[in-house]
Amino acid sequence: MCGRFALTATPDQTAGFLGLAELEGFPARYNIAPTQPVLMAVSGFPQAPGSNLPDRQAILVRWGLIPAWVKDVRAFPLLFNARSEGAAEKASFRAAMRHRRALVPASGFYEWQQASSKEAGGRGQPYWVRPRHGGLVAFAGLIETYAEPGGSEMDTGAILTVHANADIAHIHDRMPVVIHPQDFARWLDCRTLEPRDVADLLCPAQADFFEAIPVSDLVNKVANTGPEIQERGVVGPEPEKVRHQKSGADDSQMTLF
Repeated sequence: MCGRFALTATPDQTAGFLGLAELEGFPARYNIAPTQPVLMAVSGFPQAPGSNLPDRQAILVRWGLIPAWVKDVRAFPLLFNARSEGAAEKASFRAAMRHRRALVPASGFYEWQQASSKEAGGRGQPYWVRPRHGGLVAFAGLIETYAEPGGSEMDTGAILTVHANADIAHIHDRMPVVIHPQDFARWLDCRTLEPRDVADLLCPAQADFFEAIPVSDLVNKVANTGPEIQERGVVGPEPEKVRHQKSGADDSQMTLF
């Protein structure tokens, strides 16, 4: 899955990577979480004659897709990820897979390796997962425009996931789908290409594409938004609690107090 990610590149770097004509300024974001606005790129209007840039535009969407048919948002689950294996058939994502495929630029994402109750105090070890050779990566995204009861519209989105490759499988069994620059045009082409025509892109990243760096549990709190959350660190075990008991008490006996 992908429940947190970061985008720390400059607007110019991001625009150049996505092939955008322009991109408004934005600050580095180190801890992007569901329900927050995220940047996505979609196929837009044709550029002026003579332009060598693709017809793409950037939009901000709420991270958490809401299908158009939802009546009560409060009773609907938060869909920030979509399993790529069934997205083309699933009611929640079918329309977006056909008409509104997008690219989600990122510097990397966070994942948690779950620990047993006997390890690390039962807490998961967070990892910062980034491209091994640096730079940006684009995740496969979906967009759905939701019409609120009051009449206003809100763009919402999700990140597609796939089973993890060997770099990530020891941490989690899912990872975001990576779309490489040579495939941007195919993925975004919803005019002439149907979901079956781009199904081959919904696969794990090749081995050694990512590197996973253990970090401290600062990333666990959405309020922590600085670069320090990406510093290498390990979540240690919680100190063992000291039990106060009378001399000669037997640990094997159950007590009421």
